[in-house]
Amino acid sequence: MNNDSDLQIAGDILEVTHLLRPAPAHPSTVADFAGLARGIAADRARWKPLVRYDALSRWYHRLRTGPGYEVWLLSWVPGQGTGKHDHGPSSGILTVLDGALTEHTRRSAHTLVPGTQRVFAPGYAHDVVNDSLEPAVSLHVYYPGLTEMPIHPAHCATARRPARTDEPGHAVT
Repeated sequence: MNNDSDLQIAGDILEVTHLLRPAPAHPSTVADFAGLARGIAADRARWKPLVRYDALSRWYHRLRTGPGYEVWLLSWVPGQGTGKHDHGPSSGILTVLDGALTEHTRRSAHTLVPGTQRVFAPGYAHDVVNDSLEPAVSLHVYYPGLTEMPIHPAHCATARRPARTDEPGHAVT
């Protein structure tokens, strides 16, 4: 502590509420969105009862929406995967809640365990698979909300530019 300072704080600075910024109602930065995902992940009592497993396709449930973003809960039985895809104009955060997932990109593969977060920008192409023998659960935050998920052919060595959208759910060719 510098004793030469003329500034001294007396009392509890947190009691001076007019000097504090109010907590934002919705996330607005990458760190805020990652924090939102971590907060939801920590609240198992909220998401765990919602999880369902479907042997025929990945199960998903929209947990929350806000101004321009959405939060999805997904389950994966062993062997289920996405195929190589990107998220169109959306950025996102993938957080593993239970089990393990493997993310394959053009350059490498990463095993994602509970607590792992992957942040990605628009056009980022990857394939996510449950390569384990146990089911997995993941949380996905998209900003803006997910309107498309272009699939990339398996033989394609380079990522293509995602199609743009003028309306949610409608690709412009």
